[in-house]
This record gives sequence, structure tokens and C-alpha cells, in this order.
Amino acid sequence: MLSASELADRLAHNAEAVCRRYLSAGRRVGNYWIVGDVANSKGRSLYVHLAGPRKGRWADAATTQFGDLLDLVRETCGLVDFRDVADEARRFLNEPQPSPASTGCDASVPLIGRPAAERARRLFRMTQPLAGTLADSYLRQRGILRASLHPALRFHPSCYYRDHVTGRTSSYPALIAAVTDRLGAITGVHRTWLDPQGDGKAKVDDPRRALGGLLGNAVRFRFPVHGPVPVMAAGEGLESMLSLSHVMPGMAMISALTANHLAAFQLPSGCMRLYIAADADAAGRHGIERLSRRAQALGILPLVLAPELGDFNEDLRRLGPDRLTAQIRAQLAPEDAHAFLPA
Repeated sequence: MLSASELADRLAHNAEAVCRRYLSAGRRVGNYWIVGDVANSKGRSLYVHLAGPRKGRWADAATTQFGDLLDLVRETCGLVDFRDVADEARRFLNEPQPSPASTGCDASVPLIGRPAAERARRLFRMTQPLAGTLADSYLRQRGILRASLHPALRFHPSCYYRDHVTGRTSSYPALIAAVTDRLGAITGVHRTWLDPQGDGKAKVDDPRRALGGLLGNAVRFRFPVHGPVPVMAAGEGLESMLSLSHVMPGMAMISALTANHLAAFQLPSGCMRLYIAADADAAGRHGIERLSRRAQALGILPLVLAPELGDFNEDLRRLGPDRLTAQIRAQLAPEDAHAFLPA
């Protein structure tokens, strides 16, 4: 069994092949492999020595991270236990390694990055349970008190953030929501970067971003993976749908994150009534109309739930859960009001 140093040495001997596998969004520039970061983003912050006495060593100028290629395998794959890192390194080393010339690629041209869905799954594996974290506190400040009961929601203490204008990379704590398909497989994630001092969202230009495959999929709450879903609610915003779930914890719900993705959501089998949470803007109305037409074509009755103020989270925070519950009761079918709202 090879030791850690022996594994690192063997990886260093195949440094360029390691980079092409694990940092495929980068490119060779002279004696260096250049890429954005350990998340395999495009950019020039992270560099790996491909020759000389430091062959196999890497550093990220933006984050000050550094290490050998065994560390790189750990970071890019989101692994924690050394046994898992060593197993991944051995799998790579046991594969035949093509020479750069046999790849058919010009080393000066950036390669296609690792699929976004794979990066999203890796990021979700690096998260921790929501309860008691800064993300849980953030949602509690917004009136959502039981968010930690939803497995789709997790916390990342230091999630990379890249400014799309300047290219600068930093990291902030983040609320991470898993986007899943109808079988429960993770196809993407939604990130909400948070202020480290607990003052709401991080003070960046774009504190919310999605990664991976959203089309047809969604963040799901109380949603059964198997079996029919006779009654459900669907909407755009994560916090708006969590607010509805706060007062109707037994109803299956999804957050599609945007109006276009709401319109394209793949409705589950056995659905009879679909409650669509309204959003005030024109894009929201467009998403509601398109999803309603698709539901009707499938024999599903679409019913729109309208907030009293701007959205359901604003209703929850400013009007309180009792007022929101009464407001929703008036809009539900009587049998659903009896089944999903407190007496």
C-alpha cells in the first residue's frame, strides 16, 4: 500500500494528466496549468507547476490555498477522509494515461469543464446540516422557523464566490439548496451567500446563484420520491415557498427558483390539484400562465395562491403566521384546507 507521500509523488509524475482530469476547465501555459480555482472554474487564479523542482505543487493566489496533487484531488472531489482521497488517487493512477499529443487537443485551448451537475453534487456533499448554523439563523430572521427539517437545505461555511465583472474570488458562508429531479437525484444547487456577521445576505452584487440542471427540476419540500402526489404547491422563490411550507407543513411543495423554470417544471404523476404561488412581476405571471396551461393539458386543476403583500415571505414576516394561514385558507379547496391547515 502506497503512503501519502508516495501517492503524491506518483501524481506529480503525471501532473499534466492530473490537471486535465481534475481541472479540465484550465489550460497549459508554459510550465504551468492555469485555472480559476479548485472548483474547476475558468480563470487564472490557481496555477500548478508542471515541471521543475516544484512539479506537482499548486497554489491559488486569490484564496492563498496551496498543496500537492493529493490535496488537489481532495479539494476538487470534495472528499474528507484520507481513505477516500487515496482510493480516488489510486483509481486515477491505475488508468492508462495518454500523452498530451494523443489527446487531440491543443494545450493552449481551454478544455470543457466538468459538468455543472457533477460540480453541484460535489458542492452539496461538502455541506453540513442546517440546524444551528448561520443559514438557519438567516431563515429564522425571515420568519421561517423549521427550515432545518427539510433535507434539501444545507449550510456551507465557506462557499466560493466569483465576481463576474472583476473576476475576483472570495468565499462566504452560504445557504445551499439541492435541486432534484422527479426521482430525487441532485441535478443542481442554489446558493445564497450570507453576511458572516449575520446581517442578511452577503454584501455582493449577486448573492443568489444556481448551478447545474434546473430545467424541469426544483428544490423540493415534503415531496415524496415514490408514489403519486395528488395535491402540491409550486412557485419561484425559495423563501416564499418555505413561508408557505411553514403554515402548511404537510403539503408537498417545490421552488423552481425562476419564472422560466417554474413554467417548465415536470409535474408529478397522480397530481389532481396544483396550487401555484403567485409572484407580482410580469415574468412571474408568465410562468404561472404557462404552467397552468400545461397542468390543464394533463387534466390537473391549477389554482393560484396570491399573497397579500409582495410575496408570501413578506406576508409571513410583516403580517404573521396566523394572518397568512387565514389568507391561505380562503384560497384553498375546502378539503385541502381541512387536510393541510390547523383547525
